[in-house]
Amino acid sequence: MANPLIAIVGRPNVGKSTFFNKVVGKKISITEDKPGVTRDRLYADSEWRGKAFTMVDTGGIEMRSEDTMWKEIKKQAEVAIDTAQVILFFVDGKEGITSSDYDVAEILRRSKKPVILVVNKIDEYSEEKVFEFYALGLGEPYAVSAEHSTGIGDVLDEAVSWFEKGENQDDDSIKIAVVGKPNAGKSSLVNRLLGFERSIVTDIAGTTRDAIDTRLSYGGKDYTIIDTAGIRKKSRVEDSIEYYSQLRAYDAVRRADVCLLVVDSAEGLTEQDTKIIGYVHEQGKPSLIVMNKWDLIEKDTNTINKFQTKLSEDLKFMDYFKSVYISAKTGQRAEKLFALIDEVYDHAHFRVPTGTLNDLIADTVRANEPPSYNGRRLKVYYSSQVAVAPPTFILKVNSTDLLHFSYERFLENVLRKNFDFSGTPIKIYARENSDK
Repeated sequence: MANPLIAIVGRPNVGKSTFFNKVVGKKISITEDKPGVTRDRLYADSEWRGKAFTMVDTGGIEMRSEDTMWKEIKKQAEVAIDTAQVILFFVDGKEGITSSDYDVAEILRRSKKPVILVVNKIDEYSEEKVFEFYALGLGEPYAVSAEHSTGIGDVLDEAVSWFEKGENQDDDSIKIAVVGKPNAGKSSLVNRLLGFERSIVTDIAGTTRDAIDTRLSYGGKDYTIIDTAGIRKKSRVEDSIEYYSQLRAYDAVRRADVCLLVVDSAEGLTEQDTKIIGYVHEQGKPSLIVMNKWDLIEKDTNTINKFQTKLSEDLKFMDYFKSVYISAKTGQRAEKLFALIDEVYDHAHFRVPTGTLNDLIADTVRANEPPSYNGRRLKVYYSSQVAVAPPTFILKVNSTDLLHFSYERFLENVLRKNFDFSGTPIKIYARENSDK
């Protein structure tokens, strides 16, 4: 399950990005450093008082279009309402309330989402400086100075207190996010899976603006298909509407159980495809590489093998990938998708029995000793799987510094050889043994 999302909303130059950077800048969770793994700062993971969350700065872009400021912040508010568990509404304590602040506050009040009013740029607190902001009707204003890191803790205390209250556990369907570049055939694939024309399908890139959820049942199971806007290169995002559409696409990945990464076979895997796939990998989501438009490819008996070899070269950072070659337009092999979705979903939720895991790791370390560093060698005392989706393993060791990346990768390969984790990332973490 994705972390709860905290969205920051407000006019330009009220200190949203400063606050964002203070909260996540030094604590941002970069779990892997491999080629192809995106470092896009749309979202950043952090933690406060033992509660993990993801924060998004909705204003992190310079607009090139002629949209008015009002349209921009209204769109921010709408995206925050759609996707966030908690909304931080930032206003400027030095400038005071503006007409735009009143308008956004009205939208946020109607949303029924938890909204925390943050009055920024209050370097020295006094009641007089924040009193006027009660007029926005959003409850008690929280005075902060993001630049000087004062008041941030109080805001985060209030934000994380809403997480459990806002969670909705009613939907137990398997959520499938369909993502990729514009015009890769995502909406055609969604229509094929659903069996009817739900999305408008044209040859013009960018027809689908928002992430749209549709429920269906297939083979006695419930699914939710999330159709998303195409994710372009940052340099080609030309207006605020497209930017926020992409924000929703990234959010769709975060809340999905399985991601279908749609690639235009005729064009081949591009750098942008690899970045999108890297983001899905970084989020720990099981996935399928869906090579679409396979009907347009001239084939011989070795064509698929050539494509697979090229995928293996381009996706070395996630060599666990599973691929399928289809035509959403003609329906060729599309019927295989639900079985493959179920398969990678099951792999992501598989648990290795603790006894079996410890025997395997102990035998592996005994047969292939870790390299020695400065006369010291890694010792693994105990292993356990602590989570699924993705499968996450903890190794209790004598020193975390002695677990080199190459040996960690070796252990991952051993796990994959003994258990079928194809289609899903797995995580391995070392913890120093506290039992002396």
